[in-house]
Amino acid sequence: MSEAENAGAASQEYLAFKLGAEEYGIDILKVQEIRGYEAVTRIANAPEFIKGVINLRGIIIPVVDMRIKFKLGEPVYDQFTVVIILNINGRVVGMVVDAVSDVTSLTPDQIKPAPDMGTAFSSEYMIGLGTIDERMLILVDIGRLMSSPEMGLSEKLAA
Repeated sequence: MSEAENAGAASQEYLAFKLGAEEYGIDILKVQEIRGYEAVTRIANAPEFIKGVINLRGIIIPVVDMRIKFKLGEPVYDQFTVVIILNINGRVVGMVVDAVSDVTSLTPDQIKPAPDMGTAFSSEYMIGLGTIDERMLILVDIGRLMSSPEMGLSEKLAA
């Protein structure tokens, strides 16, 4: 049974953000804060999608560029680019996205199962597709994605 089905008829809130032309959604409860993009300190030999680290009030946190991670073309950093600060199992990590849209409430019947399309973004990290009128959000299980072995953050994120 999916998380959405377990929630019953209660709606769940998702933070919607853009990567290129697509809109994604993550569980709002995993979001600690949203900050403007700032320069990061690069770490030698880190995977390309890990932009580096930033100092967040005395805590050094890794910053992942989701456009690079999802292979969505060259990232562009402008006034809309933001870093979403996530708190996953007590571990703080930043994620760079093109822009943040809004917070959306979705009921379980608005969440459709994700088709497996064999894309760079594995469907195992997708909760499903959230539909609001003509709008569609790709719902990401951000906890599972950020703690996956391929991210290289897993030993620190595993609770």
